[in-house]
Amino acid sequence: MDWGKQNRWSQITKNGRCFFLAMDHGYFLGPTRRLEKPSEMVTPLLPYVDALFVTRGVLRASIDPNMKVPVILRVSGGSSVIGGDLSNETVTTSIDEVIRLNASAVGLSVFVGSDYEFQTLSNLSNLINACEPYGIPTMAVTAVGKELEKRDARYLALACRIAAELGATAVKTYWCEDFHKVAETCPVPVVIAGGPKCDTILEVYDFVYDGLERGAIGVNLGRNVWQDEHPVAAARGLQALIHENLTPAQANDLYQTIKNEGGAA
Repeated sequence: MDWGKQNRWSQITKNGRCFFLAMDHGYFLGPTRRLEKPSEMVTPLLPYVDALFVTRGVLRASIDPNMKVPVILRVSGGSSVIGGDLSNETVTTSIDEVIRLNASAVGLSVFVGSDYEFQTLSNLSNLINACEPYGIPTMAVTAVGKELEKRDARYLALACRIAAELGATAVKTYWCEDFHKVAETCPVPVVIAGGPKCDTILEVYDFVYDGLERGAIGVNLGRNVWQDEHPVAAARGLQALIHENLTPAQANDLYQTIKNEGGAA
């Protein structure tokens, strides 16, 4: 990894770990609950996250350019939740735009095993080719669309390895049983996706902790933080679990303390 890419990667990680806050859901879901007004949602959470995963439209319209949190720019899209196939995506943002918006990294979805597998893997390859001359890290997102049953270790290991072989700097994928089989066979850093909303914050802390123990470097999730009834407490607990080596039970205790204090960290 050259100096520029290493420097950008170091901006979005701390001591090799990361907490990326995903807030790109609107690019295919439209107005998502608790994300209707992105600026109001994200502002109190900024002290606890390492980077924002966001589209250029929301970045421009809703994020204060004076903020100090780095940006990972979502650069794929083209299908909606009511369309025929979520995997029918293209690259939506040029390399000039990535540089203009001062993104520290970019992210793009790949749909291995879908009808648009070749298209999305080609999107990733072309994006890497565009970013490499400028030292911009690329994160491949191993998306599964609506087919959540695909989230097992064998499938995710396949998708992650392919993305790494094509040159992705890191891969975002789902936690699963036997997660070590995914992380150990992927030669680049693996970041855990949030997936559907969990019933309790302890469930979130449990799967994140297990993923970290089995080889992940951190998380890129959103709904399980900003759809929580106490999002600041949820974010602070997650930050402490990732960067301060708290156990799930300890992170949950911290969450409860902050919740009972009215949300102040």
